[in-house]
Amino acid sequence: MSPVEMETFTAELPHGIRLVCRRAGRAGAPVLVLLHGFPEAAFAWDDVAARLAPRWRVVAPNLRGYAGSSTPKDVEAYRAKHLVQDVAELLRQLGAPVAALVAHDWGGAVAWNLAVQQPELIERLVIVNSPHPATFLRELKHNPAQQAASAYMNFLCRPDAEQLLAADDYARLWPFFERMGAAAEGGWLDEAMRERYREVWRQGLTGPLNYYRASPLRPPTDRDAAATRVELRPEQVTVRVPTLVLWGEADTALPPALLDGLEDYVPKLTVRRRPHATHWILHEEPQWVAEQIEAFLDGRL
Repeated sequence: MSPVEMETFTAELPHGIRLVCRRAGRAGAPVLVLLHGFPEAAFAWDDVAARLAPRWRVVAPNLRGYAGSSTPKDVEAYRAKHLVQDVAELLRQLGAPVAALVAHDWGGAVAWNLAVQQPELIERLVIVNSPHPATFLRELKHNPAQQAASAYMNFLCRPDAEQLLAADDYARLWPFFERMGAAAEGGWLDEAMRERYREVWRQGLTGPLNYYRASPLRPPTDRDAAATRVELRPEQVTVRVPTLVLWGEADTALPPALLDGLEDYVPKLTVRRRPHATHWILHEEPQWVAEQIEAFLDGRL
């Protein structure tokens, strides 16, 4: 496909947070906002955004703590309420309600919460390989397989995680892609893509790691009760906007069991599964992801 120009701008939010954003598409077109996960940044959406830009105004921010956006020092500043506030204010600046909020991984965690708390800001929600808080909590409490798959989260909370991850050309970060399903050779993670990731990581890892440190939704350990101390009431987790969930079923960190019972919390739910796609489905199958989003927004799913 022909390349689409992605321009960069900075959104200055009224509560003092700055988000560096990428955007494409015609001004005045319906707006889609795309939220990235760890250890990525807005650029991870480029291939999907290029396919959506002919019809929509696509905006992808670098979330708080990432790649030029505001990076508060305190771990408390990365609690869900602050992350949701950032996105909510961005949506208002872009003319909420936006046509859809689309989110992957940690971006999805923010999007699930926003859809519960401020549904008036979005017309639709699209989630890509990001667990709903209620099903994630259930699996972290009761499923040893999920506890094992998420054990890396406790490593990322270590006070020395930044130094360990940055050492030897990020030798401990690249395996995250492989453990979650990316091909070690011959796949999308070529040297050019690795350099794009390095550009993000060189700007600091503390902000991204603080997402994990601030959240109790991680496996319990002998020293930390973590998820076992969390209780969620139905009104805290029920999403009432129309929602599409896209899931690469070869995601080793977030297995498909997280979809079980999801309809109990998302009454207007559509799920599309991709059996051989991994956690990195945005890179692996951007055409399929964009087609599913387009069909959902057109009412064809």
